[in-house]
Amino acid sequence: MELVGRQWEMASADGFLDDVADGPAAIVLEGEPGIGKTTVWRAAVDAEDEHHHLTTLEGWRQFVTDAPASLELLPTQQWEDLEGADRLGDEEARLDYHIRLRVVATSTLRHVVHTGRRLILLNRHAISARRGLIISGAAGTGKTTAITQFGKTHELIDRQRHPDLDRIPVVYVTVPPAATPRMLAVEFARFLGLPMTARANITDVIEAVCGVCCDTHTALVLVDEIHNLQLSTRNGAEVSDTLKYFSERIPATFVYAGVDVERAGLFAGTRGQQIAGRFTLITTSPFPYATEWQGLVAALEDALRLHRHQPGTLARLDRYLHLRTGGMIGSLSHLIRGAAVEAILDGSEQITKATLEAVDLDHAAQHCAGVASRRRQPARA
Repeated sequence: MELVGRQWEMASADGFLDDVADGPAAIVLEGEPGIGKTTVWRAAVDAEDEHHHLTTLEGWRQFVTDAPASLELLPTQQWEDLEGADRLGDEEARLDYHIRLRVVATSTLRHVVHTGRRLILLNRHAISARRGLIISGAAGTGKTTAITQFGKTHELIDRQRHPDLDRIPVVYVTVPPAATPRMLAVEFARFLGLPMTARANITDVIEAVCGVCCDTHTALVLVDEIHNLQLSTRNGAEVSDTLKYFSERIPATFVYAGVDVERAGLFAGTRGQQIAGRFTLITTSPFPYATEWQGLVAALEDALRLHRHQPGTLARLDRYLHLRTGGMIGSLSHLIRGAAVEAILDGSEQITKATLEAVDLDHAAQHCAGVASRRRQPARA
């Protein structure tokens, strides 16, 4: 079923589903009863079914294979002459392009990739006590993007060296909330596509996972949402032991990512001390308003494909963008992509400050913007 007159809502839902790849997210569809909230959501999910999730082998391979989005604008006169289906086709192509706008290589991303590749090399011939990497920071600071781009880089290199589809050089899983050891083991099995029955015990699942990973030369294991692991609870401690067992059985470099894992207690107690002694910690944080932030804004603006956008507009608004987003790279990407979608749908074909103001951001970014605004207000006598 094709939805009519819901392009903005569908584009917003599509953008949200794409953002899920960058970490946990939530969206609220609000409106009067019967106005079509459920219909919009179901249509967006049906469209998303064409793309597998990263936590499956098929989805991960698609992510690795997909080339960065590229699109050239039609000459202005040719674009203005488009009508009917041709016009809609051009808009749809550019909407999809902006929704999937390319990843900007930040200093944090480069640091994670460089450090991770070095650890993989150092671990190549290690028999035990292999070193790992932990990425920790506030939500929206690019942790999931960093580890998935690292995984993509490693797998592309592995494919060049070993053009064999039977290899599974990278495994990507997330730690479920209130996870048990069996739940985590099943996440590994689900990624690998192993058939699991309800009667399979945890030992069978772990043995199957380890066997497949060893046979397919897995060299990198990415474990996201590690903050869901609470070492202070019995289940959390057992899940930690399960991860440690996986790391001993699978000759791979393990990389964890989570929200402020130090405060979540990941390094507490005996188990935490073992993790701290074997893992390098890289902390992500909001970007300060400085040269790199200005470069990120310029790079995102350069990637826009809008017919009437004035180059340099966003560069001149870089301080405003920093205040709006609190320096969060995830919020910046969402804001600019959302504004580009709005500019196409409303026919303006350009991003202005008013366009940016119309895009709602996550609560954390809005809170930062509110705090910054209050700080700038002069004190009352």
